[in-house]
Amino acid sequence: MRKLRMGMVGGGLDSFMGDVHRKASALDGMIELVCGAFNSTLEKTKATGKAFFLPENRCYGSFQEMILKEKELPEGERMDFVTIVTPNFLHFQPAKMALENGFHVVCDKPVTLTVNEAQILEKLVNDTSLLFALTHNYTGNAMVKQAKQMVENGELGTIRKIQVQYLQGWMAAEVDKEAKIKPWRADPKKSGVGGSLADIGTHAENLVSYITGLQITEIAADLGRIGKDRVLDNDGNILLRMENGAKGTMSISQMAVGEENALGIKIYGSKGSIEWNQEEATKLTAKWIDKPEQTFTPDGNDIYKNVREISRIPKGHPEGYLEAFANIYKAFGTHLMSVLENNPMEKPDYPSINDGVKGVEFIYAAVESDKQNAAWVKLK
Repeated sequence: MRKLRMGMVGGGLDSFMGDVHRKASALDGMIELVCGAFNSTLEKTKATGKAFFLPENRCYGSFQEMILKEKELPEGERMDFVTIVTPNFLHFQPAKMALENGFHVVCDKPVTLTVNEAQILEKLVNDTSLLFALTHNYTGNAMVKQAKQMVENGELGTIRKIQVQYLQGWMAAEVDKEAKIKPWRADPKKSGVGGSLADIGTHAENLVSYITGLQITEIAADLGRIGKDRVLDNDGNILLRMENGAKGTMSISQMAVGEENALGIKIYGSKGSIEWNQEEATKLTAKWIDKPEQTFTPDGNDIYKNVREISRIPKGHPEGYLEAFANIYKAFGTHLMSVLENNPMEKPDYPSINDGVKGVEFIYAAVESDKQNAAWVKLK
């Protein structure tokens, strides 16, 4: 037994997401950072590597150099997988090259800029049997997994209605400056065809499918582009039709003044309903047609065993963002360890390349619907 060795693309010293991934991957003590191509220049990459006590010869000037040189190292030294924490337009090429050279991949969402690129990665994963994890981190929350299990076990009955929202307000005060402050987020060539759709809408879409087990079949999207010369969406409302006939609504915005990270979902069934809010991540509320309201917490009496197993601390001590991220890494790491030890196991519960493809398809369908004055558009 040994720690899994992680290489990182992107995630320099000033990177918020790089810091999140490093902390989350290390939380359970099974993964260590051994190399990286952290920045756009070798000088900056070496500075980042030095801060994390990495040897200089494992700090590379590009992801291409990192993948090729790591491949040349003895099996007992080279990285086991690559984590990609770059802006959207820099996801596809590193992921593709890593898979082509035999390395497993963890990647931020959205997985690629286009559906075609996502499908190329999906084919590579299927052809190589390599592992691919997509960091839809909110599915790592214990109460989200409790909700999923309750739906799966039929406790809510037939799902009839879904309401999901992801509201932030950080862009509202910067609307006229946004292109200068976050240049890649305002550029379709670097962000893709979706703005808030890609950033937070894909999380909402993934949460709906993950908890309900149902696919979204059609959407009607009305997107907003608030601000001077704004090209990409930063606000929107979307109607959902699910494969079982259930209806849903989605509201997304990064212009909602006063909101911080208000991701929340309500699911209504024929027997009961559940509600979860990310800002109070350790609580899940259930309301029933024939019994009193319940509030579930990670250490409660009615929690499923698999949910309790991913909760690290006693009740009353809130777990949240980093722990949910860490659960993705733990599930991926457990799976990867079984592969490396030639002891295959059934895939644990973490988002995959298939979720990535569906996320990019959702973005394109929403943009197409908006162009057609919120007409209904089918998803594959």
